[in-house]
Amino acid sequence: MSEPGQQPTPVPDAKSGNWVDRYAPDWLKPYARLARWDRPIGFYLLFWPCAWGLGLAAIANPALGFDWWGAVLMLVGAILMRGAGCTFNDIVDRDIDMQVARTRLRPIPSGQVTARDALAFLIAQALLGSVVLFQFNRFTVWAGVASLVLVAIYPFMKRVTWWPQAFLGLAFSYGALVGWSSQTGGLGWAPVLLYAGTILWVIGYDTIYALQDVEDDALVGVKSTARLFGEHVKPAVATLYAGAFVLWNVAALLAGSGIVFAALSLVAVALFTWQVWTVDAAVPDNPRFRFDSNKYVGIVIALALLAEWVW
Repeated sequence: MSEPGQQPTPVPDAKSGNWVDRYAPDWLKPYARLARWDRPIGFYLLFWPCAWGLGLAAIANPALGFDWWGAVLMLVGAILMRGAGCTFNDIVDRDIDMQVARTRLRPIPSGQVTARDALAFLIAQALLGSVVLFQFNRFTVWAGVASLVLVAIYPFMKRVTWWPQAFLGLAFSYGALVGWSSQTGGLGWAPVLLYAGTILWVIGYDTIYALQDVEDDALVGVKSTARLFGEHVKPAVATLYAGAFVLWNVAALLAGSGIVFAALSLVAVALFTWQVWTVDAAVPDNPRFRFDSNKYVGIVIALALLAEWVW
């Protein structure tokens, strides 16, 4: 922690030694970091709700089965759109990022990429993402286009509400609806409840992530649920995770699942319990490590849905 009156020492937003540092050509590295290709956790978390929507649709219509090719397309789309979203976020937040120790070395505030070049990179990623989206039915295409509104407003929410994580949840959980509608051409209560549960999950894990920036956020006036919950952050996140688990199970039941999903999804409860019980913002990298473990939650729920379909 810095002495009073001193600026915090800049720290990298990601650990060095990742594949971008090792293998990417020098000209590509700033753009790869802008899109967070060096930190795949983001597109994992964006992709898993898509896979869940596909899995839920497979349970509802076992004869149709799980759309593996659709999952591949959605993974590619998640990488592209997560990169585009991060690029847009960095363009909007470039002044704030200069004042936060963890983000000060990002490509735009550090001068590695200009805002104009970042905008061109954003457009390129969005265009490639639209190519993926247009592989699906019309309803899914329009649903995907509608989600861009959420992506566009999210970076501004930390300036106006204590609940920016809720807006991230609305955007990052959208794959649950896209995955289902890509198979059915519409929506229903099962995917809507899956979406609602996933929103609670995102708010929970991003609150843990935001614990890293509480002091800097307070200095620059950025709002977050981590600051809002304060000393009650553990019970608050536990409540969000519990709500997510209940809604996921209700969604699965409405789609026609049985004991298999209910039993296997308990592994996610164990992961949630560990995160909440052991999270400690005072320990370096502790919140980020618990945040990262949510990729395993994604895997668990996906496998539970697949096992229920196979069963």
